Amino acid sequence: MMRCAVLGDPIEHSLSPVLHRAAYAALGLDWTYDAVRVAAGGLAAYVEGLGAEWRGLSLTMPLKREVVPLLTSQDAWTELSGVANTLLLDAEGGRHGLNTDVPGAEAALHQATDGPLRRALVLGGGATATSVLLALAERGLEHATLGVREPARSADTTAALARHPRAPEIEVVRLADLGPASADVFVSTVPAQAQTEQVLALLGDVPVVFDVVYDPWPTPLLARARADGRTVVNGFDLLLWQAVDQVRAMTGRFDVPVDTMREAGLQALRKP
Repeated sequence: MMRCAVLGDPIEHSLSPVLHRAAYAALGLDWTYDAVRVAAGGLAAYVEGLGAEWRGLSLTMPLKREVVPLLTSQDAWTELSGVANTLLLDAEGGRHGLNTDVPGAEAALHQATDGPLRRALVLGGGATATSVLLALAERGLEHATLGVREPARSADTTAALARHPRAPEIEVVRLADLGPASADVFVSTVPAQAQTEQVLALLGDVPVVFDVVYDPWPTPLLARARADGRTVVNGFDLLLWQAVDQVRAMTGRFDVPVDTMREAGLQALRKP
């Protein structure tokens, strides 16, 4: 029996086990997938303790950058972003890093809109913001305003975007100094509890809103965007599409049951 898991802190509300287990069941695989709390600084020790039955790990906050020094190889998106949300383990001790958040964000955006997204306002400057910005760069992003609490902490994100072949211009602004957005897309990577009326006022007249958070469902930001009739890209779609790529990478199967995974996740979200 092969084992996989999602690691992070906090981890209690992760939907990843629901999605991956639904895929394994549909594929007829007797695999396990658990959620494990691993705090910042604890990833190396955890990985060192894994046995030969372990095949892959999904990584969430705060481990997506912490994993990179542990890798023996990395895909192109990990190399460009400095971020990996997937760790593949092989029988020879190899540790292979993938960033499925970038293609996941691309897929979620494509599902919602095919319009031009040349200017963006992005709240937060962490690992997920990096991946979404790279996905937007693939869509032709020209300028992004990055709203952060501490500008110095966004250095990794701005450096990653500068490495993109079509690097957009990045302006870093303190969250407290932001005004209503003038942009094609508004991206939030901040927790739902931080989505205050002051934050919601930043929406301005932006037509497309992408919130990477899916707990609670819907977030205050997406509820407001939907009420206003805007195009919405939600965190569940990002989670789903990056998980589809993870299942494909971990199992080696290309017949990943996307609809089964989606329905399992939506059922879990509907539960009180």
